[in-house]
Amino acid sequence: MDPDHAHQHDLTRRMFVGHSARGIGQIALASLMLPSLAAMRAPNARALAAPTRLPGGGLAGLPHFAPKAKRVLCLFQSGGMSHIDLFDQKPAMYDFAGKEIPPSVKGTQRVTGMTSGQSQFLVVPPIAGGKLCGKSGMWISNLMPHLQTVADELCIIKSLNTEAINHDPAITFMNTGNQIPGAASMGSWVSYGLGCENENLPAFISMVSQGSGKNPGQPIFSRLWGSGFLPSSHQGVALRPGANPVLYLANPDGIDREHRRGMLDDLAQLNELSAEQYGDPETRARIAAYEMAFRMQVSVPGLLETSDESAQTLESYGPQVRKPGSYAANCLLGRRLLQRGVRFVQLFHRGWDQHVALGLQLPNQCRDVDQPTAAVIRDLKRCGMLEDTLVIFATEFGRTAYSQGGLGDPGSGRDHHGRCFTVWLAGGGVKAGMEYGSTDDFAYNITGNPVHLRDFHATILHCLGIDHARFTVRVRGLDTKLTGVEEAHVVHDVLA
Repeated sequence: MDPDHAHQHDLTRRMFVGHSARGIGQIALASLMLPSLAAMRAPNARALAAPTRLPGGGLAGLPHFAPKAKRVLCLFQSGGMSHIDLFDQKPAMYDFAGKEIPPSVKGTQRVTGMTSGQSQFLVVPPIAGGKLCGKSGMWISNLMPHLQTVADELCIIKSLNTEAINHDPAITFMNTGNQIPGAASMGSWVSYGLGCENENLPAFISMVSQGSGKNPGQPIFSRLWGSGFLPSSHQGVALRPGANPVLYLANPDGIDREHRRGMLDDLAQLNELSAEQYGDPETRARIAAYEMAFRMQVSVPGLLETSDESAQTLESYGPQVRKPGSYAANCLLGRRLLQRGVRFVQLFHRGWDQHVALGLQLPNQCRDVDQPTAAVIRDLKRCGMLEDTLVIFATEFGRTAYSQGGLGDPGSGRDHHGRCFTVWLAGGGVKAGMEYGSTDDFAYNITGNPVHLRDFHATILHCLGIDHARFTVRVRGLDTKLTGVEEAHVVHDVLA
């Protein structure tokens, strides 16, 4: 039978009444089981259901309690920083140098395909010496001499752990709370919850620099500062080095600021009509993005002009501070952004993936970050901002105690290790000059106070006055959190 004829045949009065009766019953049943479903059918339902927001853009009811930190500077070391060489020294590794790592230590845990086929797993102690620093006596490698001088500001966590052992899922997990792409990033969650203190700048800004270690380093994807399922107005704005730090921010030739203002006003009216008709919150997010871009045309250029910084301040960040896009320049710019009310600034520094040439690449990479990192800690303290700024120095996983490649070979390195690794915090909300968590004699397994990545995220939110368990967004029927669906705990022992 012809499909059109068959369709008309089914549209008899009897068929119509029968289908309608069943449909009405289904609607009635759905309204009883899920009352919100009927509300979603109404015009502008999504707009009406939007959460109440405060003038600064934050959610009403947040923070849940008095925060210790008002803002965040995340210094993300992309590629897997070696905790063994920099922060978690183990004297026993010198005794076992060149020997097989004990099977009782290595166990049967999963390793990457880059070393799973090795016939030997020979122990390699730290490539450089170190010393006990600060009043707490925490060990920091001599590859980080400037960081050694601010040890009393640091809260070092040596027992962080993650299930991910490859870069993309691991870095995605660290930055979004999920190994699968598509979730909202840390900065977007904070922007969504707390908004911004400066209407002329975004709440969340990211920057990327390439280090002197592995070059090119692991790729950095924009989804790491993306908003995922949150409104797109909360995604991070990426600043690039050079004269045009934000793409398409400058007016094209022949368009002055007055003309731009008129165009945006007309476009906003059209978008408002669309928003009222369809109730899509992304339409209003687009209006907000256009308005933010217009304001940033004035606010951003002043950020990059550092003539108001003293010679002493510039010198403290090291020789690379005058090179746009360098880690040093981004650290200084990060402080300037925080000072102007940006809520979450994240720097991604590539080059820590030392599978090969560890003895050459790691010292080079440390020189990139050592002086600027110590300088931004001191600078925040000088400005009176460190006490309410949470500084995060993190990476996606650590490195193995055993060698990847031939022992003593200049081309050898260390493989990925997520079972335990080191990160540190400083500033708002955390105890200064302390170490938390412990590992075995090979920095291979956790022996005390484990901190899962979900616990780490919960603790970061707690410093900002947010209860991670109550900070949720409904996504596909699930109350979604940065800390995921599994159990997560705030690490109260590290909190001031």
